[in-house]
Amino acid sequence: MPIDILMPALSPTMEEGKLAKWLKKEGDQVKAGDIIAEIETDKATMEVEAVDEGILAKILVADGTDNVAVNTRIGVIAADGEDVSTAANGAAKAAAPEPKAEPAPAAKAEEAPAASAPQSVPAQAKAYDASSEFPAGAEIVSMTVREALRDAMAEEMRRDGDVFVMGEEVAEYQGAYKVTQGLLQEFGPKRVIDTPITEHGFAGIGVGAALSGLRPIVEFMTFNFAMQAIDHIINSAAKTLYMSGGQMGAPIVFRGPNGAAARVGAQHSHDYAAWYSNVPGLKVVMPYSASDAKGLLKSAIRDPNPVIFLENEILYGRSFDVPKSDDFLVPIGKAKVVRPGTDVTIVSFGIGMAYALGAAEALAKEGIEAEVIDLRTIRPMDIETVVASVQKTNRCVAVEEGFPQSGVTAEIGMKIMEAAFDYLDAPVARVTGKDVPMPYAANLEKLALPNIGEVVAAAKAVCYR
Repeated sequence: MPIDILMPALSPTMEEGKLAKWLKKEGDQVKAGDIIAEIETDKATMEVEAVDEGILAKILVADGTDNVAVNTRIGVIAADGEDVSTAANGAAKAAAPEPKAEPAPAAKAEEAPAASAPQSVPAQAKAYDASSEFPAGAEIVSMTVREALRDAMAEEMRRDGDVFVMGEEVAEYQGAYKVTQGLLQEFGPKRVIDTPITEHGFAGIGVGAALSGLRPIVEFMTFNFAMQAIDHIINSAAKTLYMSGGQMGAPIVFRGPNGAAARVGAQHSHDYAAWYSNVPGLKVVMPYSASDAKGLLKSAIRDPNPVIFLENEILYGRSFDVPKSDDFLVPIGKAKVVRPGTDVTIVSFGIGMAYALGAAEALAKEGIEAEVIDLRTIRPMDIETVVASVQKTNRCVAVEEGFPQSGVTAEIGMKIMEAAFDYLDAPVARVTGKDVPMPYAANLEKLALPNIGEVVAAAKAVCYR
């Protein structure tokens, strides 16, 4: 069967180019890998290789032809044992365009039916049910977020010898926030590695290790410092799977505190959830409770993709109920209805959940029952669970500590508009951090962050109360 030679693309955006010259002529024997032609654009020149063995039976596009569209048949190779003249004749016939039949005159012109408007009301969305995530019969213990994160890493390191931890002060000092406490003593310095103060350096080493088949957990003392490593995270970890055609993946977790803490200034208080959630190839997780921190971190370590795991320094010391199980997992990409309600949906993630839950309690005292949803994962975002709630409450308030411009809550609002516009009885409201660099002074920092009162006010506004 003849083998078509197609006009290749020099880049994903290339649409056409020039067939500069043929390096083989009709009748020549070619082998896989032989250079048979050269193509040009205004930016580059590329050689065209044969993909199979045979004889160049027919050249369909001559040397020097401009504006040849990508995927146009430019030649035909006759496979070994195939009749060359038959392949050439078949190629010529295929290359000749068929004359277009003129349509018979219509007896009466008919108007085309008007295009129907797209249906904006979706089918009833289904919320994810997180009630079965805790293993049946498991003992429930109280645990801080810090302890939950440590246990998640320890359990996965026991399970898989390819998992290791690296970062500044993770070993001898037991972690800047004591999240890696005890790991050095159990797993030794080859799997719990103190690094120099060079995020660009050790993040690159981690990405290289992941591309080689290991499963690194790279801790940043704060995600503000990950700015030094963002080229490795985005251009290497996030994009290599796609750019290698699926041949190379990066099973790596980048974790550490993100966003505001307490009087650490603008350069240590930035919330990067929206930044990383913009990048195809990354998964972005931002838990609130200890159980979600543990279950999601274990899932992130097992995931074959790079995962940005955003923690919060203020939450490290808070305690929550956690099931006592070495195989407790929380799926990435699923939100959780934390508090059911009927009057308004409040959706948040990370420490924003503290404002959302506090506001729900205050609203309940005034007769407004808020349904509170914890996104848990920012990318991929479980918008269906949010939409299912909005279809019930008809109102939504989205909460985050990040900036309003291009924020996660802006994405939530847009997705609700696209999927549930006809269910809304009021515009989606947002409560975010103020659009200023984080002040150092305690009184100004407090003003720059969201608070429960602002969430209550937003919920009342969309309920017209």
